[in-house]
Amino acid sequence: MATEIKVPVLGESVTEGTIAEWLKQPGDAVAADEPICSLETDKVAVDVPSPVAGIMSEHRANVGDNVEVGAVIAVIEEGATASASTPAPAAAKADSAAPAASDELLAATQTMSPAVRRAVLEHGVDPSTIKGTGKDGRLTKEDVLAAAEAKKSGSTPPAPAPAPAPAPAPAATSSGARNTERVKMTRMRQTIAKRLKGAQEQAALLTTFNDCDMSAVIEARDKYKDLFAKKHDIRLGFMGFFAKAACLALKDVPAVNAYIDGDEIVYHDYVDISVAVSAPNGLVVPVIRDAHKKGFARIEQDIADFGARAKAGTLTMEDMTGGTFTISNGGVFGSLMSTPIINPPQSAVLGLHRIEDRPVVRNGEIVIRPMMYLALSYDHRLIDGREAVTALKIIKEAIEDPTRMLIDL
Repeated sequence: MATEIKVPVLGESVTEGTIAEWLKQPGDAVAADEPICSLETDKVAVDVPSPVAGIMSEHRANVGDNVEVGAVIAVIEEGATASASTPAPAAAKADSAAPAASDELLAATQTMSPAVRRAVLEHGVDPSTIKGTGKDGRLTKEDVLAAAEAKKSGSTPPAPAPAPAPAPAPAATSSGARNTERVKMTRMRQTIAKRLKGAQEQAALLTTFNDCDMSAVIEARDKYKDLFAKKHDIRLGFMGFFAKAACLALKDVPAVNAYIDGDEIVYHDYVDISVAVSAPNGLVVPVIRDAHKKGFARIEQDIADFGARAKAGTLTMEDMTGGTFTISNGGVFGSLMSTPIINPPQSAVLGLHRIEDRPVVRNGEIVIRPMMYLALSYDHRLIDGREAVTALKIIKEAIEDPTRMLIDL
């Protein structure tokens, strides 16, 4: 019996996606609930599972096609069996006893395509030991599967080809090759571009700056990090401090936690903090819900979970829906100062930057302190300068005196 595979509901307000990759080809065996293709939406890549077991009969959409929710994209012959030449489903070939992917392995797969990343994580092979046969030496899914088979049989996969020696610089009269490559923007990158440009066009953006002495937070972290990790099984980072400090500021300056909807202002009596996270296909902003109710441990656990799932490409639409305020930490990449752009429909975003020792004056003396520049970009249509400066000052004071966060000052 033929079963039509349709594009599933992808999330609130998401009506279509783009076929990023077919994981099953016509003639391939398909197990029930096994992914048959990867769909790229405005926010995340999602796998479309098969509701039945059988054989992939046909594709009704091509890679790169935009498909609406409910559209038929494939047909599976339910109950059919694969021919002898048809490979078994990848899930069946995977070693069921394979260990969970390590952080190092997850990190090594960040620039990889979804299919290659999935194969590396599924089979637990080290991509640095595999010679890529794709364009410009890139890894393909077939390269990974061959390495996995070699690993299983005990043979040694071919080592990566050594990098060629640099060619001598051409003479001034030489017309050396100057190549270009056109690559279609991913749906996520197109959406990021539209949203950020839309924010600039619709909002009256302004940024206010302050600097922050990180001495007290660093001292508290160094003093309690081992006990914290032992009790909560999570590392004590800086983001937990800034999230709690932001909650104090948003409580005292509610406009910073609001947004404009037509001719109305929507205020929130809760704080859902969007945290900017780097993912393989671009920046994503999963949401720490009810941050004002959560302790440091739960916030740090949420952030760690988001980071791991962003690298693995397993964040969901629900993870990134909503958010009343955003924190973006460019400091992890070495940024000294920036003017972050708000995440619509939100009205403000806090930018964090790198910590560096700088001379400052304390009690009439020049001393060295670990300093960080803070930036608060905001929609001036809703938030006045006084409110923005006040909110950023509250955050600064809470970080410089963390006790304020405990006694709600």
